[in-house]
Amino acid sequence: MVLELIKVAFRSLKANKLRFILSMLGIIIGVAAVIAIISIGQGASQKITEQISALGSELITIFPGFKGGTRGKISTQVTNIFSLELAEDLKRLSPDVKNVTAVIQGGAYLKYKENNMMANVVAITPEFSEILNVSTQEGRFITNQDLDEYRKVVVLGQEVVNELFSGEDPLGKRIVVQYGNRKFMFEVIGVLEKKGQMMFFNFDNQIYIPVTTVMKRLTGAHYVSQYYAKAREGKAEEAIKQIEFILTKRLKDENLFKVFAQQQVIKAVGQATSTMVIMLAGIAGISLLVGGIGIMNIMLVSVVERTREIGIRKALGAKRRDILIQFLVEALIISFVGGVIGLLAGWIISAVVAHLNNWPVVLSPSSIILAVGFSMGVGLVFGLYPARKAARLDPVEALRYE
Repeated sequence: MVLELIKVAFRSLKANKLRFILSMLGIIIGVAAVIAIISIGQGASQKITEQISALGSELITIFPGFKGGTRGKISTQVTNIFSLELAEDLKRLSPDVKNVTAVIQGGAYLKYKENNMMANVVAITPEFSEILNVSTQEGRFITNQDLDEYRKVVVLGQEVVNELFSGEDPLGKRIVVQYGNRKFMFEVIGVLEKKGQMMFFNFDNQIYIPVTTVMKRLTGAHYVSQYYAKAREGKAEEAIKQIEFILTKRLKDENLFKVFAQQQVIKAVGQATSTMVIMLAGIAGISLLVGGIGIMNIMLVSVVERTREIGIRKALGAKRRDILIQFLVEALIISFVGGVIGLLAGWIISAVVAHLNNWPVVLSPSSIILAVGFSMGVGLVFGLYPARKAARLDPVEALRYE
């Protein structure tokens, strides 16, 4: 019985293919939009989460806070609190902190022979390598001896090597580093493995030098700009509490520093992405309602055109229920076929966007069920009125209809 209804419905729809296609168009656009938005949002969220996790799930970042502005003074960032000694104390006094590195960041003009470029300078301690999961492809990384002797040595990112050396082996070469208005000669001791862009880090477009070299030779500064810490496995929350306790006790003001963990960032990104995806999917879902209205309009036209057919069916013994079910089946077929085509179109769109942005294609079963199920629900709801109108036609009047 069900198969026969489906066959009859398909024959009726195939009799007017253009109308069949037009009635599906709104459903196709709606489902494609919903699938594409959900898939793109989930893919982007997964990519961001992977990038954050690649920096180390136990990574903790410690920034200076701000001095409050009073009596007309502007609030300014605190720059005279983070010393190398304080970094050592955080590591020594926090049981759940595995390592701490002090960091100074800035920009510099680099030159080797005729090649030159601008790059980010990251002044660090040896612990930076373990904390941020970086390693050298050639040569070596910064050592404690480099720090103790304020050596003018540098580790280069891959983009810097490609720009300055053009295929030449950089190890042992000396490059000019212009930091501010002063020029210094640095020896290349290592090249980092290619790591690419990760959140706010582009490891390949940076050079790495001992933090003490910047403080003693380049700037004369006594303080660093921030700390990176690594908690022991599964102890990130405890490590943050210990860091905050020590800094509050030392600085006497909890507003003078900010502490962030990677897990907090991952959670915030996930929440923000989910909210955005739901909002955009809801907006895209409006087109499904528009598609439902299109189905209703097309089927109302179909009822008028098939009035005589309906009269004949009733004259041959068809009941109201039979006519109602027939038209509802047609509406469901329109919405189902449109939903499947929209699903494929949405997958293609999300796959193209994912390929262009180098993130994974995520198509969850729940999003497929939601989009196709909702489209069939729309078809059922908006197909009900034309179906009821067809079922209520008087057979005598229907047979007279020209």
